[in-house]
Amino acid sequence: MMTTQQAKKLDAQAAQAVLQDWLKLEEKTRGHAPPTAQQPGEIWRGQTGLEAITGMMDGRTPPAPMGMHLNFCIVHASPGQVIFQGRPQSTHLNPMGTVHGGWYATILDSALGCAVHTMLPAGRGYTTTHLNLQLVRSIPLGVERVQAVAEVIHCGRQLATAQSQLLGPDGSLYAHATCTCLIFDLPESTPR
Repeated sequence: MMTTQQAKKLDAQAAQAVLQDWLKLEEKTRGHAPPTAQQPGEIWRGQTGLEAITGMMDGRTPPAPMGMHLNFCIVHASPGQVIFQGRPQSTHLNPMGTVHGGWYATILDSALGCAVHTMLPAGRGYTTTHLNLQLVRSIPLGVERVQAVAEVIHCGRQLATAQSQLLGPDGSLYAHATCTCLIFDLPESTPR
């Protein structure tokens, strides 16, 4: 598994081997049927952030609908680290025919926020207050997959910071980002 410090260019054969490993991870995650719908706040109540995030990978927690629309999913979670994997589609292009910056921002923000969430105890939530994104190069159409690798830099009682990179299987860096998240107590019940 690549971390943000390990990104380096691989030759075509090594990149293909990495891609095959990535596809197996994704197949495992996407193979779980989502549980019945719950109110959004109810999903997280009583679970630590790590339990909720790993639940998305094994089918105990429904994934965010946005991931289905933007064709990405979570494939790895551990305390302070999350990896999302995806493939931009033709519906994610801007008028110039390249992958829209919003796709980059959304997969990176999702990975960053979920990395922070893995550090939170039950009853605590987060929201992104600042996202700083740097696009380094365009993702070529037809790329098989990219991964957003995110890790927490600091997690305090009220604020957390994290960093991420968007990488191809050959180690190509497409973008990198940092975020600040506000951490708060979740309300006792979700308004209906």
